[in-house]
Amino acid sequence: MKNILKYTLAAVAAISLSNCTGDFEEINTNRYGYSDEELTQQYNHIGSGFSTMFDNIIRTNPGWNYQLQQNLNADIFSGYMASPTPFAGNINNQTYSLVDGWNGFIWSDAYDGNDGNGIIPFANKIDIYVAESDNKNTVMFKYLSNIVKVMGMHRVSDIFGPLRYSKYGDYETTGQYDSQEIAYKTFFNELGEAIDGLEVFYGNEQFVPFDKSEFASPAGDNIRNWRGFANALRLRLAIRVSKVDPVLAKTEGEKSLASNAGFLENGDMRVGMNGFSHPLMEISNGWGDIAMSAEMESILKGFNDPRISTYFAPPADASLGNYKGIRQGIKIEAKSEYGAHSMLGSFIAEPTKIWMTQAEVHFLKAEAALRGWAGAGDAKANYEAGVKAAFDLANAKNVDTYLADTTSTPADYVDAKNPANNYAYPSDVKIAYNAAGTNEEQLEQIITQKWIAMFPDGQEAWSEFRRTGYPRIFPVVINNSGGTIDTDIQIRRINFVQTEKDVNGANVDIAVGYLKGPDNGGTRLWWDTGAPNF
Repeated sequence: MKNILKYTLAAVAAISLSNCTGDFEEINTNRYGYSDEELTQQYNHIGSGFSTMFDNIIRTNPGWNYQLQQNLNADIFSGYMASPTPFAGNINNQTYSLVDGWNGFIWSDAYDGNDGNGIIPFANKIDIYVAESDNKNTVMFKYLSNIVKVMGMHRVSDIFGPLRYSKYGDYETTGQYDSQEIAYKTFFNELGEAIDGLEVFYGNEQFVPFDKSEFASPAGDNIRNWRGFANALRLRLAIRVSKVDPVLAKTEGEKSLASNAGFLENGDMRVGMNGFSHPLMEISNGWGDIAMSAEMESILKGFNDPRISTYFAPPADASLGNYKGIRQGIKIEAKSEYGAHSMLGSFIAEPTKIWMTQAEVHFLKAEAALRGWAGAGDAKANYEAGVKAAFDLANAKNVDTYLADTTSTPADYVDAKNPANNYAYPSDVKIAYNAAGTNEEQLEQIITQKWIAMFPDGQEAWSEFRRTGYPRIFPVVINNSGGTIDTDIQIRRINFVQTEKDVNGANVDIAVGYLKGPDNGGTRLWWDTGAPNF
């Protein structure tokens, strides 16, 4: 980020100009008046806006938007990356002084987008189109829209907790929030309807022109593949709520495991970025604002993991060794102190963003098996399949040797500049699956490998860390939260942004009441119980 003040002011301006209540009347008025005949002409009036929805879930252009939407929060909180840049005098998200001007983009990309059509507003427009159409084929677009909407909005909920969701679209209730529990139950209902409803549309190619996923080819299979993705997403969310509501989790998870929709059989769920490379390349190797984390160094080097050579680059300072990470939340006076550490590698250079991988599905099934869900298969077999799929994705070799390793453990972290930042990794988790271990020991193995495999999606990795405590993310050294975030418990959420409070304050106050505590970064989300995993 070349000019943090410029982007912070831009954030405030963007959110203020397209605030959450300003669209209440507009989203409930059908200004389009398209006839069924027009709708059937390749469905352009419905499908053309899908591009905006795709783009805003993980918004990668311009690069600084991604930096604010995800990189300077979840990518760091997850233990994936750390910044050598002491933004705002080192008083920023990385040291738990949460910056509204940055974090507001997480909210505004979902509700406002780059042109007044964020994720959920356009999904609402599709609902209007379908409701007013007598053409039964339009419901296919609603099912697809709901899948995309759930994909985007569960990520927003997993950051803030309560959100405007099930009541969005009615002028009287658009500003009202759901508790996270209600939102998740709505997610499950919408995914279930889509999974059931899309089966009759197999072979239908009317969505192909609007489909930015790699599932668009071969064209005849794209609806089948979207149905499989929806089913995989349902399994992800079922595992997410497995501690707070085991009955709901098992019910939804077993629906997925028994469904004929399958799980990403034709490949990882990737979404195109209009030919641009991932912005992490620019943020890391261009601006020098993001680098390898201390946790990644400890785990990958300790495991002798060959994926390290694609995930990260050797440091510019050869004296630091082959790979060197930075611990988050430390004292940094200038970028030059840690700016020669390992930046990001070629793995993130592809012109696509990954929403979900086959590897993640295998790890979800491994945990489901550990929890005794019907149809999940064998935990060890799923674990090993997940590691193999992740190695394939990273073009890494010798996976069988890796999986047979019974001795390697994460290494202790040594800060090359300041020994006060050294940290002994607090676990001897191994690679070779120990089916004789306790459920907790097996879960740590599953989540640690899942964490490695989901790189660079820090949002999902942060959510899984908060849910399970794995892998062992290092606490910050400097905590500028003023006591609102416990250093050892670590950050659990991001507070509601000030612009939302300014324009929708009464409803935000109600939403705060749905939380387990005050509106700050130390309050756990609904599914983040803090209780034992078993």
